[in-house]
Amino acid sequence: MATTSSALIPCGQFKTSYRKDTTIFPTPASRAFAIAAVILLCIAPLKIGGTELLSPYQLNLLIQIGYYGIAALGLNILVGFTGQISLGHAAFFGFGAFASAWLNNKWGVPVFWAIPLAGVMTTLVGMLFGIPAARIKGLYLAIATFAAQFILEDFFARADWFTGGSSGTIAQSFSIFGYEITGDRHYFYVVLTYVVVLYLVGANLLRSRDGRAFVAVRDHYLSAEIMGINLTKYRVLSFGIAAFYAGVGGALFGHYLSFVSAESFTILLSIQFLGMIIIGGMGSVMGTLMGTAFMVLLPETIQAVSQSAGAFFPALTDGIAFLKEGAIGLAIVLFLIFEPDGLAHRWKMIKAYWKLYPFSY
Repeated sequence: MATTSSALIPCGQFKTSYRKDTTIFPTPASRAFAIAAVILLCIAPLKIGGTELLSPYQLNLLIQIGYYGIAALGLNILVGFTGQISLGHAAFFGFGAFASAWLNNKWGVPVFWAIPLAGVMTTLVGMLFGIPAARIKGLYLAIATFAAQFILEDFFARADWFTGGSSGTIAQSFSIFGYEITGDRHYFYVVLTYVVVLYLVGANLLRSRDGRAFVAVRDHYLSAEIMGINLTKYRVLSFGIAAFYAGVGGALFGHYLSFVSAESFTILLSIQFLGMIIIGGMGSVMGTLMGTAFMVLLPETIQAVSQSAGAFFPALTDGIAFLKEGAIGLAIVLFLIFEPDGLAHRWKMIKAYWKLYPFSY
């Protein structure tokens, strides 16, 4: 366990180099916490003494948090760091799922390579729909991305050669070096690897020159343009990066379910992606994962509570579907009112409280 002193950032400005100023982990404790979390996740699917540490149901929830979290991070780079807006993120998520299945089924590309290639294909589509961002913003850009959602949904339903049309398409299991990954316990490691790699890439991207340009475009685009930042380039690039993350997340989703259908990628899922980054915290990499976990676990918690109370209030069990959707909407509204900075900000407040306890300053 890290000591209190190792968890504190000393007062004053002691950063003497650009490298120290852009470090991912500001304290040794935060670095140790991240490494310990990854180690715990690595041993979570194992059986110790014949006893499973996590049930198949719990593993299923962790896998959901993984592929939704990857897609949500892409949306946070677009919305939270660059200040753009997208109401069509679920469509890019679906395009990645269909693209990976198409590359594997049609061209025989191994799933190991089809997943990143699906991300690249989705990047090109995302940049195409991001072109309006060069000239419009705010409500007009939101409507343009809203149109992208319906255009791609219509494409999914009509492009039989690519998606299988209304019947959907089969997505083969993940395999590497001839070894087929079957079962949740093995697939969990595939998703965990992508989560660790893409979150590290995302965190490093935001520390780079391009990442700081994204933030400058978000904070004040006129000042950014005066400083020489190409607004068109970085706005379209942010759409491409967001689409890449959505495509990879969608591909992992498709190969996990072994079947991809257009009905899975509606506007409701796009709203849920926005809810994940609002609840987690706009402009926070760690908050994205926290918000995704909240949005995945909230409906399951509502269902468990409803089933427990169903014996006394049968109406709760009958209306469970409406309760889940209502709880998601209510959570988003409450966070916007009472905690607009999200769970990441609340976590920082809790850490500051324990660091300074019992003193207020």
